Amino acid sequence: MLSRRKLLKTLSSVPVVGGLVGTGLLAPQLLSAAVTKPATRNFFKELGLRTFINAAGTYTSMTGSLMSEEVTSAIVFGATEYVDLDELQDKVGERIAELLECEYATVSSGAFGAMSIGLAGVISGMDSDIAAQLPDTTGLKNEVIIQEGHNIGYTHALLNVGAKLVVVKTKKEMEKAINKNTAMLWFLNANTDNGEVKYDEFIALGKKHKIPTFIDCAADVPPVENLFKFTKMGFDLVAFSGGKGIRGPQSAGLLLGRKDLIKAARIHTPPRGSTIGRGMKVNKEEVLGMLVALEMYLAKDHGKEWKLWENQIKLISDSALSVKGVETEIHVPPYANHVPSLRISWDNKIVKITPEEARKRLMEGHPAIATVGDKETIGITTWMMDPGQERIVAKRVKEVLENV
Repeated sequence: MLSRRKLLKTLSSVPVVGGLVGTGLLAPQLLSAAVTKPATRNFFKELGLRTFINAAGTYTSMTGSLMSEEVTSAIVFGATEYVDLDELQDKVGERIAELLECEYATVSSGAFGAMSIGLAGVISGMDSDIAAQLPDTTGLKNEVIIQEGHNIGYTHALLNVGAKLVVVKTKKEMEKAINKNTAMLWFLNANTDNGEVKYDEFIALGKKHKIPTFIDCAADVPPVENLFKFTKMGFDLVAFSGGKGIRGPQSAGLLLGRKDLIKAARIHTPPRGSTIGRGMKVNKEEVLGMLVALEMYLAKDHGKEWKLWENQIKLISDSALSVKGVETEIHVPPYANHVPSLRISWDNKIVKITPEEARKRLMEGHPAIATVGDKETIGITTWMMDPGQERIVAKRVKEVLENV
């Protein structure tokens, strides 16, 4: 793990957006325009779209997270010049690998895209003819072994490459399933508790049989330690979403791990055109935005941020509890979306509204507030809010529960 002193020393040598001004690479007036001047047009209003306070979390349907001014300035800078795409990915990959103390890295089209190109690289190696053959895996190793409790919809990223999923329950079944056609072992970190085979055994099986191991950690930042943890643990490939906790571009992600496998994954991506990854294009603006988002995330005071989230959640919880018949539970999910979160429930004999109706009223109110939940609860997080919005949410939740 990087110490804070070592990290800040590393970042001081990195020409992030602020440094680009001093080097002359980014004109001061361009930075000023990107940071201080709001858009002259309200595009969402013109299109008849309502914006909302995000009290739900980093959902793709809700467009993930909001980027910082430093990230959007990097994106604006990227739009001002031409550059060779492969060279940019090479340099940024090396920089990310240095920051995260791993062998290599590349910016992908989200964690889903990282899964697809990662497996594609495992299957093809550096053979461009095989790369062009996919998703036809005739005559190739194409089986990916996963645990039953990890088999969710996102495994379609593997099927897109032409993989055959082999689903197992136990370590014994997993080892028995390994054969000459096994290409990869895939692990879903968010569902760790739903599988019998845990990290160490999973990695050991891969190393024993010389089969690459891949862990999907899409929504599993924070904690920041996860960005270092899984490559150091021994997983060959690790994927993260860029537009969630790291607050990079929503359509970007990170693929970390072994250099040979990531180099092979890259032969499936643009500018090459006859591969399954052609449609998973990451433009130069997103590559720069992802790099700067990562730099900003590593440099922030995570303890201070966590305390802010705890205080915000408590404020909303206390406001809800002031309504007779209401109960709340503050909790932290163990893996994905590992942030202070709130569940609100109530006695329907006292509070005369259903959770579905309450969430609907919150979303249709002014301002609109997006939440999650089920037939029994309202679910709220604050980590995607702008500071101060928690007070609006607290007030509106109380009003809705009181049927005001």
